[in-house]
Amino acid sequence: MPVNQAGPAVAAPDAESRLYLREEELDRAVELVFAAARRFWRAAEEPLEARGLGAAHYRALAAIRRAEPLAVSDLIARLEVRKQSLSRVLDDLERAGLIERRPAAQDRRQRLLKLTEPGRIAERAASHALRERLGDVFRAAGGDAVAGARVVLGALAAEDPA
Repeated sequence: MPVNQAGPAVAAPDAESRLYLREEELDRAVELVFAAARRFWRAAEEPLEARGLGAAHYRALAAIRRAEPLAVSDLIARLEVRKQSLSRVLDDLERAGLIERRPAAQDRRQRLLKLTEPGRIAERAASHALRERLGDVFRAAGGDAVAGARVVLGALAAEDPA
């Protein structure tokens, strides 16, 4: 069965039979997580590739938009990336005229990041495509499924798993 199709629903007769914890179910879940991530990013490929950008560029633009002006050190912490990797991404974004780097008023050694108007447009286009994709999937799944998915995704994203 292709990874993008849901398998038949299996109802657990009682709390003791946790069928979703069987090895084959967990393997299927791993496949689904990776397939979902690949296909989710495909939604933003067109607006990003039109500007010569990729997922790393988008993540930086989106994080900056949500907290600008944003210190480079704070962006590193938010994205959980190495300084060297982020430096390449920021250099690309600055060369493309999508961000500005300026010294902070209180500490001139600290660099603050802001989106330029073209950066705002690029981020908005990719975010719109991603929100549209999520909206379609959420509508199809329904509120209870979305709530459950948020719990699972939140647990996967947590630094210290429960």
